[in-house]
Amino acid sequence: MSGMDRILIEGLEVRTVIGIYDWEREIRQTVRLDMEMAWDISRAGASDDIADTLDYKAVSKRLIAFVEGSSFGLIEALAEACARIVLKEFHVPWMRLKLSKPGAVRGSENVAVVIERGSLEPEAQS
Repeated sequence: MSGMDRILIEGLEVRTVIGIYDWEREIRQTVRLDMEMAWDISRAGASDDIADTLDYKAVSKRLIAFVEGSSFGLIEALAEACARIVLKEFHVPWMRLKLSKPGAVRGSENVAVVIERGSLEPEAQS
């Protein structure tokens, strides 16, 4: 893998139960996911076949279903869970995930965490 190619999913908005306060446990709030995933797109670029790339629609649908059905207290925990799904189920070697909770702090447009998981280094050949 070149380690340079990236597939992005930006501004994926999902309604979920998120927060530590009692009132937050009773409502659904919007969170936004922005993802950057390392992926070698050269095969798909040559073949023009979805089977040769990371299916960003499948990633999005899986995360929407997970986040909608989840009930986390902290955006940190939700971000970790989402990253684990992408890395494990879709075999993505590295990703950066920004998970935002718009309007979480009065007077701010947004609060967010950004995490990077996995490695851009190719696995050693044995």
